[in-house]
Amino acid sequence: MVSLLLVANIINLGADLGAMGAALALLAGGKAGLYTLLFGLLSIVLEVGLSYSRYAAILKWTTLTLFTYVAVLFVVHVPWGTALTALLLPDIELNAAYATAFVAILGTTISPYLFFWQAGQEIEEQHRHHAKPLCLKPAAADGEFRRIRVDTLTGMAFSTLISLAIVFATAATLHAEGIRDIATSAQAAEALRPLAGPFAFSMFALGIIGTGLLAVPVLAGSAAYAVTEMAGMAGSLDAKPLSARLFYGTIAATTLAGASLSAIGIDPARALYWAAVVNGVLAAPLMLVMMLIARNPRAMGRLVISRRQSWSGWAATAVMTAATLLFFFFLVTGDI
Repeated sequence: MVSLLLVANIINLGADLGAMGAALALLAGGKAGLYTLLFGLLSIVLEVGLSYSRYAAILKWTTLTLFTYVAVLFVVHVPWGTALTALLLPDIELNAAYATAFVAILGTTISPYLFFWQAGQEIEEQHRHHAKPLCLKPAAADGEFRRIRVDTLTGMAFSTLISLAIVFATAATLHAEGIRDIATSAQAAEALRPLAGPFAFSMFALGIIGTGLLAVPVLAGSAAYAVTEMAGMAGSLDAKPLSARLFYGTIAATTLAGASLSAIGIDPARALYWAAVVNGVLAAPLMLVMMLIARNPRAMGRLVISRRQSWSGWAATAVMTAATLLFFFFLVTGDI
């Protein structure tokens, strides 16, 4: 599963870095391939060179760039009645395109790399505050779990709102004008310029760059956490580079591997879409293993999840599994 995670993350990294390079080329001119490589090198330098606390602060502020997508909604005409009705009563279709898109949406919502990243960040914060692991002080677990729950629900709520803003803005501009086959982020931004004006175009391009700067370290960092944990070695963004060679080496290798994908002509937009599908397919078995661990007292001690959490966790796993099986059904029957 870690191997599959690496494949998905590298594809994701390549798509994100390629989209960032294309967006900067639109704004400033120049070669997108060169910008892609420079963005990759910048991300490596920041993630390796900065301390965890400083880099975490940068990432937190970078999330504000996501609101550029919300700003686009105020300069385009959105038929809110139609949009909200379709949101509450979606038009479900049983075909290959719908099944693939459904897996992709789930793959961007319950992304496997987030499991490793969030767990890794909890450990980083634990070390930062010199706190004992919860397994050594289970009495303090309830308060920590409440904090984690609020953190997760808040993050997912804002993530969903940003996603809806992107969907609404795209539907009200590109789709409304019959532009429904977008291969690259540059093509999307150029198509948006005459429809919504230069402000929306600039906001769209800046949103791609800001989102990429936020996503690249998370993707590379989660891969590093997964690899070092699989190897039974310690890895931390607060560690010195020479004392965590495997950890930082994985960050550099996955980021450069992702940046190199632009050289072989992969369209960033299509790569992002299929990386989301890969994440959706990988999520089901990863959630299965996670649920087995979370219910195992030999692994969790007194911190096994409750019966209610177990039911909700298995329900989510079942939905992911059903969506994946439906996708593979259409794949085997030759409809994809």
